[in-house]
Amino acid sequence: MSLFKKIFSKEKKETLDKGLEKSKDNFLSKMSKAVAGKSKVDEDVLDDLEEVLISSDVGVTTTIKIIRRIEERVARDKYLGTAELNEILKEEIAGLLSETDSGDTDGFNFKSDGKPYVIMVVGVNGVGKTTTIGKLAYQFKKDGKKVLLGAADTFRAAAIDQLQIWADRTQVPMIKQQMGSDPASVAFDAVQSGVTQGSDVVIIDTAGRLHNKVNLMNELTKVKRVMQKVIPGAPHEVLLVLDGSTGQNAFEQAKQFTAATEVTSLAVTKLDGTAKGGVVIGISDQFKIPVKYIGIGEGLEDLQVFNKFEFVDSFFKK
Repeated sequence: MSLFKKIFSKEKKETLDKGLEKSKDNFLSKMSKAVAGKSKVDEDVLDDLEEVLISSDVGVTTTIKIIRRIEERVARDKYLGTAELNEILKEEIAGLLSETDSGDTDGFNFKSDGKPYVIMVVGVNGVGKTTTIGKLAYQFKKDGKKVLLGAADTFRAAAIDQLQIWADRTQVPMIKQQMGSDPASVAFDAVQSGVTQGSDVVIIDTAGRLHNKVNLMNELTKVKRVMQKVIPGAPHEVLLVLDGSTGQNAFEQAKQFTAATEVTSLAVTKLDGTAKGGVVIGISDQFKIPVKYIGIGEGLEDLQVFNKFEFVDSFFKK
């Protein structure tokens, strides 16, 4: 099918297949039980399929959309065999995701106006936020970009130390202050340094607490405001990092953060080693915010640009 002609390099596709193995095996095992002994897609099969999708963390809203699409297909084609169901599901989910912006670009579209492209990274503690920043820095630098990090998560000393480890590992400069410093002050210094040093990309880490949405909103608004004093329009991206292994909790985090600040893109991490990879499908569909990156392993190259067709192909690969 034409939807699946766009492919990664063989090596990246193999890494994606391996990273989604547990999710795929879990899903296909449930699917086989749902259609066991049945040759035709009927109401019972669709009821079972609905349960399989929901239990695979696709989410209720997105599951209902997928089931409706399959029902329309059954009505149109009159007869649908269970043997075809896997391929039809793959096509319909890819079609559903094609209605969002997810996976339509090769990561971020950097501006070429001579000013640093500023990415503000948000997300709760423990989702892989710092690791994602480190891997992005590595990949941008590898692509020939001059990168600068800003340690504006001043709430935890460990956050500054962890980001410093990544800065050292990727050999990119980092702007930091003491724990407890004003995050906006760090962000201002980082963006200003980015301008002075001729950086192509400035990545700003922020505090990952959600205990008080109003405080979070105020803090992030202030951080944005001071960056705009240096570069009008900054940050150019607000990247929300979500932990895919938490399944439905990732949906809740996305709801909280999108309510607290304007999120422009998503990164879903820790998909390797979990059976909850279906959460990417639901998040892509429901939030209408592009998923730009997915984390499928510990390696520096294992933060991949999200391609919806490749993802769906790997998720359903027998």
